[in-house]
Amino acid sequence: MDFTFTEEQQAAAEAARAVFAGVAPDGVPSPSLVPGAVADDFDRALWTRLADADLLSLLLDPSYGGSGLDAIALCLVLRESAKVLARVPLLESSAAAATVQAYGSEEARADLLTRVGRGEVVLSVAAHGRTGHDPAELAVTAQRDADGAWVLDGVQTAVPWAYNADYIVVPATAVAGGAGLTEAQHTAMAPVGTDRVLLALVPRVHEGVVLAEQISTAGERLAELRLDSARIPARDVIDADGAWEGLRELLTIGTCALALGLGEGVLTMTGEYAGKREQFGHPIASFQAVAVQAADRYIDLRAMEATLWQAAWRISSGATGALPPAGDVAVAKIWASEGVRRVVQTAQHLHGGFGADVEYPLHRYHAWAKHLELSLGPAATHEEFLGDLLAAHPLG
Repeated sequence: MDFTFTEEQQAAAEAARAVFAGVAPDGVPSPSLVPGAVADDFDRALWTRLADADLLSLLLDPSYGGSGLDAIALCLVLRESAKVLARVPLLESSAAAATVQAYGSEEARADLLTRVGRGEVVLSVAAHGRTGHDPAELAVTAQRDADGAWVLDGVQTAVPWAYNADYIVVPATAVAGGAGLTEAQHTAMAPVGTDRVLLALVPRVHEGVVLAEQISTAGERLAELRLDSARIPARDVIDADGAWEGLRELLTIGTCALALGLGEGVLTMTGEYAGKREQFGHPIASFQAVAVQAADRYIDLRAMEATLWQAAWRISSGATGALPPAGDVAVAKIWASEGVRRVVQTAQHLHGGFGADVEYPLHRYHAWAKHLELSLGPAATHEEFLGDLLAAHPLG
């Protein structure tokens, strides 16, 4: 068996390293020093460089100006971005564009995808539900109106880059009924079940759409998205089985890739510090207690990496297994959440008081790690889901 990455995947990673080489993790104010968001917008200059390097269109078909690569390639690029805390909506925009390409209407694909790949249009995803602890698809309802459009009502919380995205992909549960429909129109429409999940492309500036500012642990500007009878035309609503599940899984493994890259950056930083910091006339890296803790965190990172590539491969290849791909995704997120937390905690411990110095970047990595740990559900959420999955698919 060949476990190496393809030439195209390696080329994407190399291009990403070149683009991110000049990014400074402390390029914006520290979240510890400002009362609100660290910045009003993401790094537009970096976004342009990513577009110029064809890294915003990795998952898009060549017909839309893309590279036609897979989730593994995207995760390789995200891994590099997290090492330098790149402030760009690369995961959200790429995952949303891939979903539009796979499931969206021809009109939506023609209107959006080429422009997304060039960096002219930015997409985000509302994936955290009303509270961050409930399923995102249950936070918003959608009803058909007399003209066939969908009317959305509900609240989604912690939407990343919402103030800067052009469109937000919002999962919603379709419900029966609809204002202004006659009995004949109800009869003519396809039946709507309460378990039917739609994905709506909601413009940031749109009637019935209100954003309320929220701030992440990393100091980034998030938004509570409030929808009050927001009317979305049918061409901008994805009504296909598996669309939301596929998008959520891609977002989850992308988050795992970010956690892996961040953890690798932190462990490298810690190794360099421990090799220079001396106590009793010797570098602290030579002390057994320090070396053992660093080795444990290295094992965490390798487990995070192995489970990430397993999940990304299942999603990309469609390979069958004892469990659905969602099981591998859950395992990857469990390791990512637990692993990145342990890595930054150990790094803070080994740095001592220096790790809390706001002039040193470690505290910023710690804040980002906490956000990634909880994003799309902490380890406990995915452990519960995995338990349910194992109960439904007994092994052996």
